[in-house]
Amino acid sequence: SVWICAVISLWALCLPASRDPMAMERANLLNMAKLSIKGLIESALSFGRTLDSDYPPLQQFFVVMEHCLKHGLKVKKSFLGYNKSLWGPLEMVEKLCPEAGEIAASVRDLPGLKTPLGRARAWLRLALMQKKLADYLRLLITRKDILGEFYENSAVMLEEEGAVIVGLLVGLNVIDANLCVKGEDLDTQVGVIDFSMYLKNDIDDDYRTILDQKNYVEELNRQLNSTVQGLQGRVESLEKSNSKLIEELAIAKNNIIKLQEENHQLRTENSVILMKLNTYKQSRQGLDEMYNEARRQLKEECQLRQDVENELVVQVSMKQEMEMAMKLLEKDIHEKQDTLIGLRHQLDDVKSINVEMYQKMQSSDDSMRQKNDMIARLEEKTNQITATMKQLEQSDKDLLSQTRTLAMSFVKCASTDTEHQYKLVKDISF
Repeated sequence: SVWICAVISLWALCLPASRDPMAMERANLLNMAKLSIKGLIESALSFGRTLDSDYPPLQQFFVVMEHCLKHGLKVKKSFLGYNKSLWGPLEMVEKLCPEAGEIAASVRDLPGLKTPLGRARAWLRLALMQKKLADYLRLLITRKDILGEFYENSAVMLEEEGAVIVGLLVGLNVIDANLCVKGEDLDTQVGVIDFSMYLKNDIDDDYRTILDQKNYVEELNRQLNSTVQGLQGRVESLEKSNSKLIEELAIAKNNIIKLQEENHQLRTENSVILMKLNTYKQSRQGLDEMYNEARRQLKEECQLRQDVENELVVQVSMKQEMEMAMKLLEKDIHEKQDTLIGLRHQLDDVKSINVEMYQKMQSSDDSMRQKNDMIARLEEKTNQITATMKQLEQSDKDLLSQTRTLAMSFVKCASTDTEHQYKLVKDISF
């Protein structure tokens, strides 16, 4: 009892003056966790072998951890009534750390576990064997939003004591444990803290232990004070950074306002440009229509000019053909005139022969009939030649008249068409 009073007095010195029962519970649990963890580490190192499930300090460690994790748990309503379960928050670890999924799956597959409390106890043992208990709980206490669903606001896991306990659990990584979870009755175990393990018969040893604990607590307080000072400095720097960020935010807001004004101005200019662009498109459409119409007219005029030029070529070709025909007609007329002259000479010769024969007929009676016959034939031939000559003369006159009329008409028509075509081509060129 003397040792217990001393321990209580020491805790009272280390704790701030507070009448909050939850704070006192947190302080008691923290101190019990310190004693349990320190005793487990010292005994394990002196034991020198791998720990098993029957090792008493290890059993007490799990009992203390169970009390720490149960502190401030919210009451959950189920179909069996109201209960508090550690398995809820511990099961959430696998969502924060994929490596913890193997432990959770192993716990769910254990055939002998029927209650959430048994699963939570198995999870703690498996995490300790993996030397990941401190890491998993550190991830869990950083997520206050998740823990708030399972714990009250003043629970150990949501306060500073929880962080201290998790920090102390790092020392357990030097311990090797081989725990047989399968077949162990974890559902019905009664978790009672055995204070007799921490009491010694020798009062000097008790006081020495208390002094060591006091020194440990004071050293821890100094470390915490330095940590608090560091955090205060960091808070001050963060406040300065926050003030700078506020100034920068104000500047950014002003810039945003300016950008919004510029954006509005650009939108207005953009609408004006769009209106001008629509007007330009309409004007361009009208110009395109005018251009297409002018191009169509030019194409028609070019086609008309080509037709006129082709017609002019045809007229020139016809003129050349008419000139050639006139030359051929003139040549034919000259040839016929030469033939007519030759026939006239023949007629003159025939007449001379006729006169000569007539004279000879008078001188020769015997040959009179022959001559008469010859004269008759010659006269007939003469008449034929004369008729032919008259026909040739008349034909030459008619042909010459027709040729002259045709030539004059062609010349007049060609000159008129040529003048009209030249004028039309000249207009098209311009």
